[in-house]
Amino acid sequence: QLQLVESGGGLVQPGGSLRLSCAASAGTLDYYAIGWFRQAPGKEREGVSCISHSGGKADYADSVKDRFTISRDNAKNTVYLQMNNLKPEDTAVYYCAAVWVMATMKKSLYADWGQGTQVTGSS
Repeated sequence: QLQLVESGGGLVQPGGSLRLSCAASAGTLDYYAIGWFRQAPGKEREGVSCISHSGGKADYADSVKDRFTISRDNAKNTVYLQMNNLKPEDTAVYYCAAVWVMATMKKSLYADWGQGTQVTGSS
């Protein structure tokens, strides 16, 4: 029922910034916690950040803490991931996903996924 669409990816030099958006093209995000995940070539998909349905709680992977910020605007039916000081190791396809009520970094608990957006941080 819930359909998610990611946008905002691109090619950025190391140290640059991007803001990813996760919008619901069908359904509403109000009662869902949202997670951001990424998958680099040849690697498993890993959790990056997650946010509770109200936006009151958030969590980050150690590799992105202090550089990335997750936020949400339920009135706009959108969740954001602000990425600053990008590094080559941040290069991956970034996905957002929804889980009912409780935020988690466990990808197996998410049922609804977007199609992903490519982020490349290189010279």
